[in-house]
Amino acid sequence: MKIYTKTGDKGQTSLIGGTRVPKYALRIEAYGTVDELNSYIGLIKDQEIPDSDKLILKEIQDRLFTIGSVLATDKENSRIKIPDLHDEDVMLLEKEMDKMNEFLPPLKHFVLPGGNQIASFCHIARCVCRRAERNTVHLMEESPMDENVVIYLNRLSDYLFTLSRKVILINKNEENKWIPRV
Repeated sequence: MKIYTKTGDKGQTSLIGGTRVPKYALRIEAYGTVDELNSYIGLIKDQEIPDSDKLILKEIQDRLFTIGSVLATDKENSRIKIPDLHDEDVMLLEKEMDKMNEFLPPLKHFVLPGGNQIASFCHIARCVCRRAERNTVHLMEESPMDENVVIYLNRLSDYLFTLSRKVILINKNEENKWIPRV
């Protein structure tokens, strides 16, 4: 099987279900951003972090593929069964954040991105996650879908922020507090 198909050479691509759309379509932007996010999650997972976090990040990557499938499907023209998100997927992120917050110092300032390389990767992923969320919310205005997609992306950005704080703490670095000039 060849990896190239040449079917997108004229600026069109196919959704799950076969509908052809321009590559700049909002749906493509949404799932493309989720794919970009998934790549950053892989980058974080490949760093020196606890194995327990690597397992959670692998689970997150799987859920992002699920979200990509949801976003790439033209429900009106597809009878293909795709995976879906569950409330438990969101609850996993919440439980993991609660565990991390048990030993993190209270947040008393806004935190500037940085602190160490892993934390910086987490912040980049968090920003890409927020863009994926914005694109998905915009897409939902024209194409209704499971609200768990947006909820998951919203919670994931919070998880990535919390993970950035954790890796700063376990590596004995300082958080980069924002102290506004007033």
